[in-house]
Amino acid sequence: MNVNPQNRQKVLLIATASVVALYVLDAVLITPLTTTWKTHAAEIVKLQKDVARGRGLIERGPQTQLKWTEMQTGALPKDAAQAEQDLISAFDRWGRDNRIELGSIKPQWKRGTDRYSTLECRVDATGTLATLSRFLYELEKSPIALRVDSVELTARDEGGNKLTLGLIVSGLRMSPLEGKL
Repeated sequence: MNVNPQNRQKVLLIATASVVALYVLDAVLITPLTTTWKTHAAEIVKLQKDVARGRGLIERGPQTQLKWTEMQTGALPKDAAQAEQDLISAFDRWGRDNRIELGSIKPQWKRGTDRYSTLECRVDATGTLATLSRFLYELEKSPIALRVDSVELTARDEGGNKLTLGLIVSGLRMSPLEGKL
């Protein structure tokens, strides 16, 4: 096969131009579009998860609202003195019911936000493992909005029959702290 040099140059020129055109097309159009497509696909997956999570929140809305209402109902009274008295009375009642000796109850107000404040109480109690466990159970199942922040158990005798419980509990009050405390 004998190819004319002029035709051969035209064929090589066309082939070279085609390769360059394909390279430019890939660099300018195909690669950026593929990258954008992958980015959009990942974003769509994320948005689908967000929509599913949002639908779940909407479905759980009534239960969440009910739980929030219960929490607000169980909050300490807005009057600071009454809130302290209610919490101390509750500790005293739980102590008597479970036959433990309450050594001290030290309440201290903590600032929250403009919507709430907390009453932190340090409680020291003495009893057996069973009575202290029951005391903690009563505290946890109480309708009062309380959170146990810290628990410390110490043996008071060699056999470990008499224990001391150091407890830090926070109570929620749906009212900001007034003035300086």
